[in-house]
Parts: sequence; structure tokens; C-alpha cells
Amino acid sequence: MNPVIDTPTTLSRPARVRLEFKTLLALALPIMVAQLATTAMGFVDAVMAGRVGPRDLAAVALGNSIWVPVFLLMTGTLLATTPKVAQRFGAGTFNEIGPLVRQALWLALVVGLIATLALFSAEPILHVMKVDPELIGPCMEYLRGIGTGLPAVALYHVLRCFSDGLGRTRPAMVLGLCGLALNIPLNYIFIYGHLGVPAMGGVGCGWATAIVMWVMALGMAGWARWAPAYQSSRLFSRFDWPQWAVIKRLLGIGLPIGIAVFAESSIFAVIALLIGSLGATVVAGHQIALNFSSLVFMIPYSLGMAVTVRVGQALGRRQPREARFAAGVGMGTALAYACLSASLMFALRGPIAAIYTADPVVIEVASMLIVYAALFQFSDAIQVTAAGALRGYQDTRVTMILTLFAYWGIGLPVGYALGLTDWLGAASGPSGLWQGLIVGLSCAALMLSIRLARSARKQIRLSRSMD
Repeated sequence: MNPVIDTPTTLSRPARVRLEFKTLLALALPIMVAQLATTAMGFVDAVMAGRVGPRDLAAVALGNSIWVPVFLLMTGTLLATTPKVAQRFGAGTFNEIGPLVRQALWLALVVGLIATLALFSAEPILHVMKVDPELIGPCMEYLRGIGTGLPAVALYHVLRCFSDGLGRTRPAMVLGLCGLALNIPLNYIFIYGHLGVPAMGGVGCGWATAIVMWVMALGMAGWARWAPAYQSSRLFSRFDWPQWAVIKRLLGIGLPIGIAVFAESSIFAVIALLIGSLGATVVAGHQIALNFSSLVFMIPYSLGMAVTVRVGQALGRRQPREARFAAGVGMGTALAYACLSASLMFALRGPIAAIYTADPVVIEVASMLIVYAALFQFSDAIQVTAAGALRGYQDTRVTMILTLFAYWGIGLPVGYALGLTDWLGAASGPSGLWQGLIVGLSCAALMLSIRLARSARKQIRLSRSMD
């Protein structure tokens, strides 16, 4: 099946739902594999660094706590490329895609260099965090290694968004799997010292990851340059200097996306810091529940990215009703998946925790928190899919405000009050903090769903006025 086909309105509603569902999965499945491959690279780094020693693992973990939020803010900002390409592709204005993506590449280069500079200058943050002085040196070396690859991953991300906007999600999957396969031998070379490379320990993971980032960027550039499906966009047909007016419009849509993604990811980091005062057992249980729920989250997140493409392409064809239909099928699919994932997490919470540890106390804490993770599967699936649809409508500023309010204005204060104070009864520790997450995610799901309905109606009214 071609993943960019239209959904015929002459079909019966059940047939349209089935066709849209199949089309959505054709887009989303490669995205899911690509996201899981990226997540697996971080897992491989942690495992291989941990085998060197606890000092190396700690340095990598500290480095990840700094560079991952920077990475999410950077790549979130560049996500504006997807809906803009999708709308132009849906409208058939292929000649406008190349100039747009060339400006997005300039933006990526600047944002990537700023991110690199931020990592190179991160040492004061480690001192403020009162990190063990013995860990600061290796952590900074790890960050410098990662930092050299951030311009590459920024350029890769724009080219990936370009490809996704055309409905071509398979290249990201193939390159993600290739990156994972390359990451393992490069880690071995840089960690233990082979082929003339000195042994770097855990620091070597940073340099190995940077090389993988550059290889993936070059691979995506080659794919976009020579694959027949991309030739109509004429991306590499000429050179353009930066055009501030275009870049400003990209930033106007992309920066709110980046901030919203950063806000959602950072609240989990803040909760981890708050839980840190409750003891090692609680921290370990929290980390298990968070790690597993993050893995499960990759599925609705990928669906949300696919919905962005479907909505954007439908709007480009000036079919706002089809855009609303695609968003509805996407949210229904995410909700059905949430029913499955929540049921399995609740039923298998003990065995899931036992995968990570044999400590019975940690298993008990993790099992309790996995119940809360199962409960927020529904609101998390709805909010991430609604956010993806809103990106397709290029409605990102209000989405950012709603997201910030839900997580930081409602979820975190409620979690803090329930978990660490007696304001609303006896402090319930980690349970209260995770209950706050459920409240925040539920508020985000409700507000983003209402916003999506309004954006869809607005586009339909606009289309009627133009007919």
C-alpha cells in the first residue's frame, strides 16, 4: 500500500476507517522501529559503559541527564518541517518543498551548533548539581564527544522530517537500525581501545555515538539525493542562502513544539529528583516503572508523528474533513493500544519489575508504580496523538501553553502536595508524585482534545468560506 493515498469519501464509514487505519499503520510502523532503535542505542551505551565500572556508568548517566533534554528541545524545534512539507505535498506544490527544506537545514545547522556549544559549556551545571568532582572530568569528555555529533543529528532530523512529510517513513527505520548496528562495534573500539584508538572507557560511548550521528546524517542525505521518490522536490537542485523570513516562520511553529516536548520530558526528570530524597529503593523502583513506561510510550508517540503527516497532507489537498477524520482514527487507534498496554502492564506488573531486578523490595515498589503507569496510558495516548494532529494543523503556540500549564501548573504541584506534604492528607511518597502525573496528563489530554476539535472546525469553516 502507498502510505500517502487519499481516503475516498465514497466508501462506507467502516471501510474508510479500515483504510485510514491501514494507511496510518503503514506510516507509523517504520517510525516505531526507528524510535525503538534510537532508544536501544542509549541502552547499549549504558550496558557497555557499566561493564567497565560504576564510575564510567555514572559519568554516562550524568551526561545523559544533560544532553538528552538539549537534544529533545533541538529536535522538537525542527519538527515544524514535517507539517509544512506534508501540506505542500498534499497540495501538489512540489516545487515549494525544496526551498523550504533548504531553509530548515540552515536552521538545523545553527540550532545544532548552539546545542554543541551548550554541551561544551555544561561544566558549571555539574558544579551546581554538586556532582562528585571525580565524575566531572569524564562526564564533560562524554558530553564533548556527544556534542560533536549534534549538528549532524539536527541536519538528519530535518531530512527525516522532509521524508516523513512526503509519507516516506522507511528511510528513518533503515538508518535507525543501521545506526544501532554500527553503535555496538564503535562502542567496543572506543571503550576498550582497538584499531589504534586509545581506550577511553565510558567516555568512548560519546564519540561512538557522534560518529553514528554523522553516518546517519550522510546516509539520509544520500537517500534524499538519489532516491526517485524525492526528485520532484528538487532539494539538491540549487544552493540558497539563509532567508530570515522563512526561518522565522519555521521557528514560530517549531519552537513551541520543542518547548512542549521539553516540558513533558523534564517533568519526569524533576520528579526523579524529588523522589531522590526518599531512598535508593524508591529511586530504583521509580526508575524501573519510568523506563518501562517510556518504552511503551514509543508506540503512541509514533502514531502521533504519523497523524501529523496524514493531517498535513489532507489540509494540503484542501480536505479539512478528511484531516479531522484522520485525526479521529489516529486517536481511536492510540486509545485502543492504551487499553491493551494498560491491561498487560496491570496484569504483569510483578514479572515486568522482575526483569530489571531480583530485589523483592524494589520489585514491590516498582510493581506499585507500574499500576499508576498503566492508568495514565489512556491520557498519555490521547494527549500525544492530539498534539501530533495539532502539529499537522500547525497549531503549536496554544498547544505549548496548554502543555506547560497541564504539566507544570497542575500535575507537578498536585504530585508534590500529595507525595511530599501533608496539605492534602498524609504524604504518600512516590505514589502521590505519580498520581500527580496522572492528573497532569489527564488535563493535557482533555485540553488538547478540545483544542484539536476547535482547530478542525476552524479549518472546515475556512474551507467553506473559500468555496
